[in-house]
Amino acid sequence: MIPIVRNEPILRFAPSPNGRLHLGHALSALTNADMASAMQGRLLLRMEDIDRLRCTPEFERSIHEDLHWLGIGWQKPVRRQSKHFAFYRAALDDLIARDLVYPAFLTRGEVKARVAAAEGGGDIWPRDPDGAPLYPTDERHLEPSIRRQNIAAADRYAWRLDMDKALAEACTALPAPLSWEEAGDGERGLIAADPAAWGDVVLWRSDAPSSYHLSVTLDDGAQGITHVVRGLDLFHATSVHRLLQVLLGLPAPAYHHHRLILGPDGRKLSKSNGNTALATLREGGANSADIRRLVGL
Repeated sequence: MIPIVRNEPILRFAPSPNGRLHLGHALSALTNADMASAMQGRLLLRMEDIDRLRCTPEFERSIHEDLHWLGIGWQKPVRRQSKHFAFYRAALDDLIARDLVYPAFLTRGEVKARVAAAEGGGDIWPRDPDGAPLYPTDERHLEPSIRRQNIAAADRYAWRLDMDKALAEACTALPAPLSWEEAGDGERGLIAADPAAWGDVVLWRSDAPSSYHLSVTLDDGAQGITHVVRGLDLFHATSVHRLLQVLLGLPAPAYHHHRLILGPDGRKLSKSNGNTALATLREGGANSADIRRLVGL
């Protein structure tokens, strides 16, 4: 683990090595680097490579090449999530022991069918800030013996946060309502967190050794991150991360959610769009100053 100096600003750029970096990644990486420099802090690089099928060493090498080309340096060592699965599991086991999570057995298809049936009957199914339907809550209340039987019989299942229990415990631990400090390109100031809007989020799947929510929260705590700088698409997810920080006894960083680079269709750029890949732009003759101009820095 990197030694943490008290009160020293520490930022991180945390891409997933499952494709080539594009202009949206460039904006995030450059914003992190510029802010770290302005605050005389440190910039760390983290590889969020939980997906071992899609994440490859080749993509990781290309990320290093792109960042060096942009003139961005970082303090070593690079943290790779794939090296810390036991760390994430220990945190999950703690939540299991505290009865704050429960095993969930419904498949995506089964959830989709429930939603369709409810909405077909005129009901309104609650959805998260990204528009996805919330997971049904009836499995929260299964008897322990039934849970054990289901686990033994299931090929796959997930561990989900019991949002009601988690919020109840967080409320007893905090002197004020759950919130975070925001200084980004959207809302600013003290933001009221609303993790309940996400329902019972997944923290662990049988086919994945952690979830984004759990691993990113633990990694930020382990690395002593003081300022989380990332895209506005993750603004609302911060509510879940703040809740997990309280439950796991982790400090709260300051947050800066920056604007997104959008494609011609008005959507966030995707790694599948090769035209905005930094390697493609570099091969076409662009330099780092051109990239700064293209992302509006």
